[in-house]
Amino acid sequence: MYTALYRKWRPMTFDDVVSQPHITTTLSRQISEGKTAHAYLFTGSRGTGKTTCARIFAKAINCRNPHDGKPCLECDVCRAADNGTLNDIIEIDAASNTGVEDIRDLRESTVYTPEIAQYKVYIIDEVHMLSNQAFNALLKIMEEPPEHIKFILATTEIHKVPATIISRCQRFDFRRIRSEDITARLLYIAEKENVSLNEDAAAMIARISDGAMRDALSILDQCIAMGEANGAEITQETVSETAGIAGRDALFDILHGLAEKDATSVLKAVDMLYSRSKDMSRLCDELIFQLRNIMLIKTAPQNRELLNCLPNEVEQLVSLSESMTLNEIFNSLSILQSSQEVMQRAVSKRTELEMAVIKICSLSGYAKESVTNEDTAALVKRIAALENELTELKRNGVSVKEKSRSSGANNPSPSISDNTVQAGGDIKKPQSAPITEDSLKPFPQWDEVLTRLTEVNPGCAGALRGSTGRYSGNTLLIEVQSEFFLGLFKRKENAMSLRDVVKEVTGQTYSLRARCVKEKPQASSEDKLSELIEQAKKADIPFDIN
Repeated sequence: MYTALYRKWRPMTFDDVVSQPHITTTLSRQISEGKTAHAYLFTGSRGTGKTTCARIFAKAINCRNPHDGKPCLECDVCRAADNGTLNDIIEIDAASNTGVEDIRDLRESTVYTPEIAQYKVYIIDEVHMLSNQAFNALLKIMEEPPEHIKFILATTEIHKVPATIISRCQRFDFRRIRSEDITARLLYIAEKENVSLNEDAAAMIARISDGAMRDALSILDQCIAMGEANGAEITQETVSETAGIAGRDALFDILHGLAEKDATSVLKAVDMLYSRSKDMSRLCDELIFQLRNIMLIKTAPQNRELLNCLPNEVEQLVSLSESMTLNEIFNSLSILQSSQEVMQRAVSKRTELEMAVIKICSLSGYAKESVTNEDTAALVKRIAALENELTELKRNGVSVKEKSRSSGANNPSPSISDNTVQAGGDIKKPQSAPITEDSLKPFPQWDEVLTRLTEVNPGCAGALRGSTGRYSGNTLLIEVQSEFFLGLFKRKENAMSLRDVVKEVTGQTYSLRARCVKEKPQASSEDKLSELIEQAKKADIPFDIN
């Protein structure tokens, strides 16, 4: 009868366990020194060796001839444990024995001494599945167990285990198994099984398994079956076909399409993979993994050891990182991760993935031509410098008053401006009637608009520092103290961003106009003051969005 690889090659002693030396060393030392605890808690992700180490520990403490805290594998106890016939090692699946009655039965059985071993060991797998009443019943026996009883609890969700249980156990956290360790183990097993396994294929299996040795061996088992059917060695293509993941070329075609905002080519690639029965959820995972690599290359290019990819993929990932901004990467990751969550309950996973890639290709908030973090920093620095100059002038006794936008000194109610600059630089007459200074009223929700704009478009919000809003009818006039704002909002995407935020906050659509109201001092001959006056005149350019 055929035995699955993950069962056939399950570690038999602590030396066979990979990537967990901090646990195996401690446990074997405790056994050799006779200082074992009465209860242990093993926690970690799936396939990292929790149950395996629990079985090895139970076998080692009962072994007739242990060697440095490790089982001999030859005595009657070791052979019975390996065959599953040792009644003194009891494994309980908490997922199917969740009730308080199950734990009460366990408590009653603890009064009996071991049959042939020194200790009776209870291994409770997925212990977080127990009910609250069951945990309370287990707590009573774990507080003061008989001398011949040992408990080993295993869980993948430690946060669901009560603190009262955790405090009575020695806790061991199992790490995800390193990809290089999984690769080496797979090559070793393939050699023993007389299977031709390509090293790149082994590395791909290790990456797909995400630190779980059991998953890696299950994939290898499937690949062996397909390889034997085709009469060839197991390659990357074999792994891709078996695991239902996208081929590397198709995956990078999608990534390049996302970077170029080419929704058509991305949708064609997704359709092609779907027609080949590729798993859309797995494809989404692959995109997330590679975007993570791109993010790391973008932010920490020197730390290549952080990447989770094949060596021949690094060059393509570097090229992609150069064609995407950090904000584009963040937004893409956020959209795909949200889509992955929805896929678990979606009727059509394909539709969810298509929606996600279309959203990514439609992103425009921080496109390549928009304001960057460096632009924002320079803008803030310039504004601060101008504020410092004005403060210095006041300190030197120069009187400063607000410059009026009046078209004539004797006109008590001047109009704002007949010609306005629309986003993008086109000149046109405003469709709304001209407004005057007397008709303007303070805009009560302006601070709320600025707060929301900081979340949506922080670069533009920084340019509005110290601004005020006034309105008349459906026209909102923004008064700023720096000409940078006017130049910034000639870009249509920035002006639209502000208009959308105003509509979101107020529930109304306003025609937006702006002007610079830099303070102009009275007559003075100082050079700095003259320079500021000239800047204010040049910057006094309103704009409008209808």
